[in-house]
Order: sequence, then structure tokens, then C-alpha cells
Amino acid sequence: MGNGAQTLYIITVTLVGLAMGTTVIVGHAVGSRRFDRAETAIGNTITLFMGVSVVLAAVLLALCPQIVTLIGTPVEAVEGTAAYLRICFVGIPFIAAYNILSAIFRGLGDSRSPMYVIGVACIINIALDFLFIGHMGLGPVGAALGTVTAQTASVALALVWLKSRRTNIHVKRSDLRPQPEALGSILKIGVPVAVQDGCIQVAFMFITVIANHRGLVEAAAVGLVEKMISFLFIVPSSMGATVSALTAQNAGAGKGDRARQVLKDAMTISVVYGCLITVLMWLVAPAFIGFFAKDAAVVAAGTGYMRSYIFDAIFAGIHICFSGFFAAYGKSYIGFAHNVLAVALIRVPGAWLLSNAYSDTLFPMGIASPCGSILSAVICVVAFTVLNRRGAFDKLVA
Repeated sequence: MGNGAQTLYIITVTLVGLAMGTTVIVGHAVGSRRFDRAETAIGNTITLFMGVSVVLAAVLLALCPQIVTLIGTPVEAVEGTAAYLRICFVGIPFIAAYNILSAIFRGLGDSRSPMYVIGVACIINIALDFLFIGHMGLGPVGAALGTVTAQTASVALALVWLKSRRTNIHVKRSDLRPQPEALGSILKIGVPVAVQDGCIQVAFMFITVIANHRGLVEAAAVGLVEKMISFLFIVPSSMGATVSALTAQNAGAGKGDRARQVLKDAMTISVVYGCLITVLMWLVAPAFIGFFAKDAAVVAAGTGYMRSYIFDAIFAGIHICFSGFFAAYGKSYIGFAHNVLAVALIRVPGAWLLSNAYSDTLFPMGIASPCGSILSAVICVVAFTVLNRRGAFDKLVA
């Protein structure tokens, strides 16, 4: 499940990044009161994502055995990983559909509705995990079935929720027809964000591969901690989404000062949260990990990895917020650039070198992630300072 979930998460964050283009374009349209543009963007997003998700699901299903081999899955976990991935790959269109709807909600300035929808989906998922894994003993297959079923439920609920809302936006059949200009605007923003997010997850996958080659204990520890980190990073990730949505609306309305204030406030929240969660994890990491893993060796290895990795919570929020801000102004290439550099220069080579140098602990390997985020944060600060002095954020350039 750890290996399979990490693979699926790469796909999910890539789709989320691509959907950023929709959030920004819809936000621009709402801010400037051009609802016809929002309708066109939403319709073209639906067409684009449904086509991409179906093709992606088919390709990944065909390549599932190769993927399991590529990530260096331990022999004992090959069968379960493959079964988990096959079922989850079938659910990719539902992952795409949910992210489309969430992007639309955020573009409209509504982040509560996706929260309620995914909250219900999580409850369904947890209940099904108890049924499929706990009661029926289906293992990874049960986990995958619970995930896909919950995703399907979230899409259905989000559609009903969106249809019940009173907005000035009414998507027509003609809006579903691909329009080069609309698709170009969405992809211009979404593709760099998707690639940058995908690069980060590929870096995490490389770390998973490194851990897999070290043995089953290390593989289990890294897989478990990575899942926990994805949960602990909800706040900085949500701040990034908040910045992109609110900045897009303010940019569309020509309110550059408010957009910059959104960035400042979101980064403050992210950094304060990061400091608090870092201190907390240093204090309770063994108990936190021990709640999910009973093997003492896994808990010990995971504790070392968590205590070094968790410093990333302080610095990641900075570059995540900046990336959302840059994307809202159509400059998502900056986020792409700093993430690729961090992955290529620090995250992957740093994890590999430190893992080889310290083979008896995972603590040094975890240091690579916060170091990568520090580089990203420095690049973002420099880019923002230069562009802000040039007045790049005083008005939106179409």
C-alpha cells in the first residue's frame, strides 16, 4: 500500500496541478465579472480532463507490471502493490472529475464546498477500510476498493452540490466544444504547475526506491512517513491553493495590493504552522508512528526519518505560496523552474548520497527534502523581489 499509494499520489498531484489553470482562469473571469469566459473555461476543462484521464488510466493499466518493477518494490510486496494499483488506475477518471469540480469551486472563491465533499468521502473511505480490510481481510485490494468507491461518491456529491448553488455561471453544451484559446490559457498555467508538482512526487518516488533497495523495514518506514507527511502538509498545501484562487480574483479585479497581502498572510500562517508541527513531531514521533505500525524496527526507522523530514514543513509553505501567487499572474514557469532545480540539485542526489553514507539510519536521508525547499524558497524570494520592483504584480496582463 505504501508503494502503491506513492505512485497514485504522483498522478493525483499532477492532475491537481493541471487543474490550477482552471482555478486561475475562472478566478480572473469572476474578478473581472466576465462570466462567459468562466463558462468556456469550465466546459473546456471538463472535455480536456475526461479525455486525458481515460487515456492515462488505459496506459497505466497496461504498464502496471513495469511500474511495480521500476519502483523497486520488495518481492514480498509485489503482488499486493500490483493489485492495489490496478484498481486505483481504474478510478483515475473519478480522481480527475473531483479535481475539476474542486478547481471550479476554488475559482468561484468557495473552498468550503470541496472540504465538505471530501470530508464525507473520507468518512466513507474509513468505513469501507474497516469493512474491506478489517472485516473481510482483503488487504491492499480492500484499500484500493475503498479509495475508488469513496472517490466516486465524492464526484457524485460534488456534482449535486454544484448544481444546487446559485451562481452567474451556467455551462452550456457549446462550452464543452474544444476552443484553442481557452485550452491554451488553461494549459499555459496548468502544465508548468502539473510538471513541477509531478517532479516533486517523482523525487519522493526516487526516495521510495532508495528505501525499497535498503530492505522491507526501511521501505515500510518511508512509505508510512510519506503518507503522514502528506497529511501534515495539508496546511501549507491548502495555503498554496488559497493564494492562487484569491490572487486570481484580485488580479482580475486589478487589486494588486490585496493580492500581495494574501501572499504575505498565507506564508505567515504556513511558517507558524510549520514551526509548531516540527516541534510536535520531535516530541511525539515515536508514539505517532507507533499508532500505525507495531513493528519496533519500523517505528525506530520511521522516527529518524520523520524527525529530519519534518523541517520541510517550515520551508515548503513559503515556496508553495509563492508558486500559487506566480501562477495566478500567469507566471507558473517560475514555480516549475525552482522545483525542477531543487529536485535535480538537492532532493534526489542528496537523498541518495546521504542514504549511502549512513546505511544504519534514515535520519540523514530525510534532510534532503527541507534543503531542497530552502533552495526553492530563496529562488522565489529573489524572483518576487525583482518582478515586484518592475511592477509586474500591479496589473494583470492577459
